[in-house]
Amino acid sequence: MKMIIDGKKSPLFKPVPFRVKNGLSHQARAEESFNLERMPRGSCVCWGIPFEVGDPVLVQDEPVVLSLDAFRSPWLVIMHTADFASISANSEGFSIPFKGIGNLGSHAADYVFSFSDGSEERVSIKRRHHVGGFLSIWGENCFEAVSHLKPRPLPGRKIDRVLNERWGWCQTQATAADEERFWLNWLWAWQNPHPEKEISGLCLDPKNGSILFMAVSAGNVSSPPIRWQRRRKTMVTLPEGVEFDLALDEIGLFKQIQLDLGQVISAVPRRLYPNENWERTASNSLPAVSSRQILVEYAAHPEAHFHVLDGKPISLKDLESSHERDYLKVLPPSEQKVTLRVIEKGTGKPVAVKLHIHGESGEYIAPIDRHRMPNDSWFQDYSVDWVHSGTHYCTYIPGETMLKLPLGRIYLEVSKGFEIRPVRKVIEIAPATADITIELERVLPWHERGWVTADTHVHFLSPPSALLEGAAEDVNVVNLLASQWGELMTNVGDFDGKTTLGSKESGGDGRYLVRVGTENRQHVLGHISLLGYSGNIIRPLCTGGPAESAIGDPVEMLLTEWAAQCKQQGGVVVIPHFPFPQCENAASIVSGNVDAVEALGGGLAQWRDLYSGINPYSLSDWYRYLNCGYVTAIVGGTDKMGADCAVGTVRTYARITPDREFTYDAWNEAIRRADTFVTTGPLLEFAVDGNPPGARIHMSRAGGRVNVTWKAASVTMPMSRVELVVNGEIRESEAADSGEAEGTWPVAITKSSWLALLVRGHYPGDPEVIVAHSSPVMIQLEGSQFLAAADAVTILEQIEGALAYIDTTGIRAGDERYKQMRLVLTSAHRTLHNHLHQAGHFHEHTPVEDHPEHRR
Repeated sequence: MKMIIDGKKSPLFKPVPFRVKNGLSHQARAEESFNLERMPRGSCVCWGIPFEVGDPVLVQDEPVVLSLDAFRSPWLVIMHTADFASISANSEGFSIPFKGIGNLGSHAADYVFSFSDGSEERVSIKRRHHVGGFLSIWGENCFEAVSHLKPRPLPGRKIDRVLNERWGWCQTQATAADEERFWLNWLWAWQNPHPEKEISGLCLDPKNGSILFMAVSAGNVSSPPIRWQRRRKTMVTLPEGVEFDLALDEIGLFKQIQLDLGQVISAVPRRLYPNENWERTASNSLPAVSSRQILVEYAAHPEAHFHVLDGKPISLKDLESSHERDYLKVLPPSEQKVTLRVIEKGTGKPVAVKLHIHGESGEYIAPIDRHRMPNDSWFQDYSVDWVHSGTHYCTYIPGETMLKLPLGRIYLEVSKGFEIRPVRKVIEIAPATADITIELERVLPWHERGWVTADTHVHFLSPPSALLEGAAEDVNVVNLLASQWGELMTNVGDFDGKTTLGSKESGGDGRYLVRVGTENRQHVLGHISLLGYSGNIIRPLCTGGPAESAIGDPVEMLLTEWAAQCKQQGGVVVIPHFPFPQCENAASIVSGNVDAVEALGGGLAQWRDLYSGINPYSLSDWYRYLNCGYVTAIVGGTDKMGADCAVGTVRTYARITPDREFTYDAWNEAIRRADTFVTTGPLLEFAVDGNPPGARIHMSRAGGRVNVTWKAASVTMPMSRVELVVNGEIRESEAADSGEAEGTWPVAITKSSWLALLVRGHYPGDPEVIVAHSSPVMIQLEGSQFLAAADAVTILEQIEGALAYIDTTGIRAGDERYKQMRLVLTSAHRTLHNHLHQAGHFHEHTPVEDHPEHRR
């Protein structure tokens, strides 16, 4: 086997050459106990200690004497390994006394150290104390020795690429390096009780079994060389023009900064937070990221050396005494144990919240039981963390947590949804600090007025994790959706068709709820969310092939059919990330099987940030259906699939009627009534002649005036403008105070119209975006239809696209199933098509079935 080098070598250690007459001279006997082909040889570096491994010495039946050139040293580190003793059993098959595979405590040998003055020191070498077996056996570790490879980080970050078979293990981002290896040497450190004396020889006296003695290294250190200190952090400031390479090499090392008697755990660009104005800045706002300063976390022996940019080694001891040297600056250690409690003002009850803490240099400080390095990649780590746009780390706590904090100032941020004022606070941590209490106040009264919040679209979290994150974000209802992704099935074991976690019936207090539904998907035809239905899971979860279902799966179910089945089982039907994929959802809406559509984020994707707002593209598509009289509620669902997205970043507000207690069923009813609005921060109330969103008002042919009343308020995203949308066009627009506004508008109605409220806003320095939108109030004038011919034709074209797909490229599930699906789509098409003809609108489109009207 080739030599092993696990990093830079320490200048404080030197290999000790020795001479022996019978080093592996008994080759055949050694082969009986050891697989020598896998044994490392040559110039090795293990735990930062250099060794020269030549012909190892077999210590088996008789003492072996090693001749040494006399030297002085306070510490010797010996590299050796042992065989495995056979386990004997009695007639019943039990081993008594039981010492395990590693023969725990067995006296393997005596090592006798000789000094130039003729004195000796004899040390008993015990198995699983000073030496272990040469093969890796899980759980058979040594107590006073370490395996020859030091712990190292694993490539589990977003920038890393790993083999699929190693993906799960790489999520740990750390390995002890003693598992799944073909050969293990063990490093045992002996403290010389007479460092003033010269060591001149070493006798290896076997007692039980075989040992292979490999090498010796002498070190001039003042404490055990294989015992590291607790984690520390330092900040590296790179020279101008030097870019830091964040990639790990094949053994988990960074190219530009390493430790010899220790290990670099992580290296991340420094976050530049506005510490001087922290308490006056916006919650969850993003820090700048330094291009030259790197925060490095490490664990090391106190006399280790940093090796930076291939320059001269920098003594950690000198660095920590001076705090700053060359490129490096030591950060204060996080060792002060502090209990953090967050309570509700007025009641003093603990409340779940989203938490962020960082130190003076922008270093993220996580609770003891949370990730220090959150992983925000897709389906890689569904922990209770949030990484805002890759730079701002947060976690969720149930109202109390334990942290290890540095002495000095820390910068804390606590938030909980859109009605509670977020807190940013600077706290001085002293040696006497043991507790921190933060009080949160609900300052907007929407909950008191009957409004409850929901995220209609969450994936991958376990139900209890979803309950915690929902409570911490003040989201009353989290809809956790099982689904299929090719050959991957997610959350299917969490679905039972009856349990609402957090409800009083399931043992909760009924304030925050999680219900598992399904997102049933088809790559071309589209996706549909089926919420809160009872009974069996609606199958198939996905169909038609990748990326939604498996290769070769036929198209055997339509969105419209899934929706109808959900309705039959008492559920609510939502078109997710509306309007994408833009195809069969048109037929589902026209058929009357859809209750709501999800507003799409500004980035045409998951809701990964707080700045992009609601996409006008999504609203424009929804307006088409409203213009044709197809009413669906507008809702907010994040499509959360990782820690890069927070539950409720966009959310649904739905109003529970005063005669109903809040339950999941009551929420369902509110969605069906369309008494909702969607928001990324600002809250609104909107009524037309006192009628809420979702209401239908009937007027005579003459029309008339209606009175629109509205309120809007925000403690998160600053508002800038409130607008009235009538039939898809802005009818009224009024500048709004960033925190609170209200008004009334008289509106003349001359034809059937729908009215909705829209709120715009932005953070300072960002462009204005749509941040909230209500569901519509529908006003029907006698003799005036809801029908916009141009919009209706585009809806028909979508349905025709669905028909074309199942006719041509979609894999068929059989003739009968194909005909049934085609009939469902044709029926929806004819419903709208006939409506157009009855209204006398000429239109050109690809006919589903030719008829004379198309040839006029």
